[in-house]
Order: sequence, then C-alpha cells, then structure tokens
Amino acid sequence: MNIIVVNGPNLNLLGEREPNIYGTESLEELMLWLEKSPTGSGHSFKFFQSNHEGEIIDFIQDERQWANGIIINPAAFTHYSYAIRDAISSVNISTVEVHLSDILSREEFRQLSVIKPVCLAQISGMGKQSYIEGLKLLIENK
Repeated sequence: MNIIVVNGPNLNLLGEREPNIYGTESLEELMLWLEKSPTGSGHSFKFFQSNHEGEIIDFIQDERQWANGIIINPAAFTHYSYAIRDAISSVNISTVEVHLSDILSREEFRQLSVIKPVCLAQISGMGKQSYIEGLKLLIENK
C-alpha cells in the first residue's frame, strides 16, 4: 500500500512538548519507527507535518493519486477543521484518525472530533502504537 501519514500542529515538537502526555520520541523518530516496523514492512510511506491547515489540505489533495491509505493525527485541527474533514472525504481514500493521548479522557474540548465521521476509525490513547493500529486497519480494509 501507498500510505500518507499526516501530522498536524505542534507535533513537530514531539519529544519536547509535554513528554508526560506525548512521549519522549521526536516526530522523525516516531515516523521512522512506523516505517521500519514489521507492520510497515512492504508498504510505501510519505510523511508530512504542518502547523498550517491549508498546507495539510494541499498535501492530501496533491497525494490523492499516489495514496491508497491515510493515517492522520490532526492534533488541534481534530476539533474544528471542517476544511480538513472535507479534504479527506473529497479524495475518497481510506483514512484512520490517530492520537497519541487518550483524547476522550482529556479536557472536554478535546473529546469532539469533526474528523472522525469521515474515517474508518479513531484510535487514541495508545501512544505511538496508535499509528501501528491505524496502519493495521488500513491494511485490513484495502
């Protein structure tokens, strides 16, 4: 499978930002781990991170001919980006929403996802394993 992995705002600070919540690995380390994992073996990946909504939308649209699976951690955009939601639904590519922390047990505003309804599933609270579980779902649903 060709899979794009999209990470939203502030995830570029993984390893530095609230390591008690988000872990101590950098985003680059996490993405390399995903790609090199036994589950990732045999699949092609393109990784992208942006703090800007429009850049995320452009990336999803630009890669729509290449990708046949999307793993997205929309971060703060989870809660209000109807534009990213529309981008996902418009490209018609199987998508899984992932989060490192358990967003359902955090602040009330973090519990709502406008992205989840256009995804196969939402996986949260498993740390970096959330990405592996998302990948497994994509593989099962290809």
